[in-house]
Amino acid sequence: MFKIKFIPYTYLLLILLGTACGWVHPKEAFNSDKIPAQPDYTQLANWAAHPDKVDYADRTPCSEVQNLDEKAPVDVFYIYPTTYTGSKKYEKNWNGAVEDTLLNKKTDESPILFQASIFNGCGRIFAPRYRQAHLNAFYTKDKKSAKQALDIAYEDVKAAFDYYLKHWNKGRPFILAGHSQGGMHSMYLLRDMIEGTPLQKQLVVAYIVGWPVDPTFFKSAKPCATPDQTDCYCTWRTYERNYVLKNAEKLPQKGIVCTNPINWSIEPRVYAPKSANMGGVVRPFCAIYPELTDAEVYNGVVMSVKPKFPGSVFMRTKNYHPGDLNLFYMNVQKNAQDRIQAYMKK
Repeated sequence: MFKIKFIPYTYLLLILLGTACGWVHPKEAFNSDKIPAQPDYTQLANWAAHPDKVDYADRTPCSEVQNLDEKAPVDVFYIYPTTYTGSKKYEKNWNGAVEDTLLNKKTDESPILFQASIFNGCGRIFAPRYRQAHLNAFYTKDKKSAKQALDIAYEDVKAAFDYYLKHWNKGRPFILAGHSQGGMHSMYLLRDMIEGTPLQKQLVVAYIVGWPVDPTFFKSAKPCATPDQTDCYCTWRTYERNYVLKNAEKLPQKGIVCTNPINWSIEPRVYAPKSANMGGVVRPFCAIYPELTDAEVYNGVVMSVKPKFPGSVFMRTKNYHPGDLNLFYMNVQKNAQDRIQAYMKK
């Protein structure tokens, strides 16, 4: 499993997405008696984003960017990253509860707003709330408890996707997207419920972002090799350029699939300059920053120069993982639109 240092992650999350984090974590082994109640996906309250409700995924960073979700013939099933981070004193269980209003507020005002909204220019967005595993699941030495917590989270994701298919999909093409913990769940979802089934014909593209993907993980699903290829997946994690070059031995990611989120090449050392970055979105949400950073695939990760925006002077971390999507906001949106257009032509 690829490790991400905690302090840089939370610091950058505060700068890029505006979510402050502390560090309260489970002290005891996983206890099935403390598992939060299973979400009921018949209730719109258990969807962070849904076409039948007004939510943060409906917003756009400026008037020039249109929300096209009601008109689009495509759906987007989006799985958000870890927001159950221990920033509150009570966040010490292995899984977060979907009825936790403070946790939901943090989720809605960070990844739903800054990530899920990317796709409202492409299709109807479905983002289920799920009993996400605590951030500590990725760092603890108690691997058994971590696996149990992640299994609970994935159980919800599968149930939500199954409910979506049975009640709302109705044969429509769809995009699968997830980041970090959500990227991991989307990777398994693609393998377990889509790959090799008739449903694969409806898949436009999968964005498995912020999680390392070994090319041997899938039996038939392939990484996207061109900007308009469909029925494939894109994946990347972002670091500061000089850090990657100086610490290549600490990033043993050779062989891991990586996509350049500016030029959409999976080939190493195919440089995409800042001038090709159509715009990133950071705090505040109501602004797009063109040419925010560059991108180049190297040793299984994307390396980029430090993005410059108001407040970036305080950013010291070399780990840009929390900004994997919103640093390239407009490029990801345009790419999803291009792949949808290519899919529709088939």
